[in-house]
Amino acid sequence: MRRGEDSKGDDMHVLLVEDSDRLRTSVEQALTNSGYIVTCERDGHEALWRARNQSFDVMILDIMLPGLDGFQILEQLREEGLATPVLCLTARDTIDDRVKGLQKGADDYLVKPFELRELLARIHALGRRRLSDYATRLHIADLEMDRSSKQVTRNGKPVDLRPREYALLEYLMLRPDQVVSRNEIERHIYGDLDTPLSNAVDSAVCAVRRKISVEPDRPALIHTRRGQGYVLSETLS
Repeated sequence: MRRGEDSKGDDMHVLLVEDSDRLRTSVEQALTNSGYIVTCERDGHEALWRARNQSFDVMILDIMLPGLDGFQILEQLREEGLATPVLCLTARDTIDDRVKGLQKGADDYLVKPFELRELLARIHALGRRRLSDYATRLHIADLEMDRSSKQVTRNGKPVDLRPREYALLEYLMLRPDQVVSRNEIERHIYGDLDTPLSNAVDSAVCAVRRKISVEPDRPALIHTRRGQGYVLSETLS
């Protein structure tokens, strides 16, 4: 499905963690057909690494996994402050298991077997809930963005951004202190209908980084994680 068609996904990025190949494939296909961007993992350790190092709008997390189980993953992510909405999947239909998942930080719970349309409805609700929490005004350090007027300032001084530069900065500001990959940025600011040059993302990031450095003494806010992507943070050097 190309962007611009009627889609519930709205470019939301979902991390699907499920060790059953058959179920993972069917859920991935259903999500993709509904317009979501899907990344899949089947091992607990790999899923934890992925969730820590890439930005997602919603996470679908199976409980019974090789390596680390879903409860362990969820507990570690919440202890580290990751607020991504998580829908837990499990074959264990007991009150104790559901309560444990919610206590560990799950936002919703779905027992196997389930209907794909119910899963899609729950993911859509979690994604919309997160989007509704996004503030009209975003800020990090002395960088501020008014999303209603599309105005950006740094230390009170206006920053003149082109539309795609604004979209890039907004995308990073909605994910502070999180690594955002080049592929994620490319999908977000160029979409499926464009074929950007191989260095387009790097050039766009450099342009935004230069424009938000309105004064020589302003600290850098956009940081490069070599081989991973970019981080918008006031704490990194």
